Amino acid sequence: ALALPAVRRRRRTVHGAGWRVMAERLETLEATFRRIATTRMRGVPVLHAGLSVQAVGFTREPVVAGSKSASMPLPMLMGVLVTPWFMNVLRLPLTSVAEAAMAGLLPVGVTGGRRYGEHHLDFVGAHEPTLGAFEQASLFSPMFSFADQPAAVATAHEVLRLLRQSVVASKVAA
Repeated sequence: ALALPAVRRRRRTVHGAGWRVMAERLETLEATFRRIATTRMRGVPVLHAGLSVQAVGFTREPVVAGSKSASMPLPMLMGVLVTPWFMNVLRLPLTSVAEAAMAGLLPVGVTGGRRYGEHHLDFVGAHEPTLGAFEQASLFSPMFSFADQPAAVATAHEVLRLLRQSVVASKVAA
């Protein structure tokens, strides 16, 4: 048998504390909307029984120089939230904030446009007690056009690919 010396490897976090904070934030996001599904939305006929709550493709929001978001005071996450009743693009501060203005977000119920390269999305300011302030742009509601969770998640990934591809192209053109 081949005798190899014991190799001790120091366990280290590859992505650092920022990834842990992001993962915790997304767990809170999903838990919040799972709770909404079983409370406020229970029995509402727009629920697609074959779908569940899932945060898809959330990353730090790309900031384009000269954009309105370039001056935002807090790091922002952007991705798609799939639920049994809607699919929305969300802008979520990396840390919870009670007041939308503190994060450069729209006030609750106020609509405002944001550009991702050539794409314009209309976001609405929102707030949930467990999340704080965030913004959401509707993609689909209700969700009956999706056969199952994999189909909804694939669509969410494609939306994000198109939005992010557009932002990268804008940066290259600048």
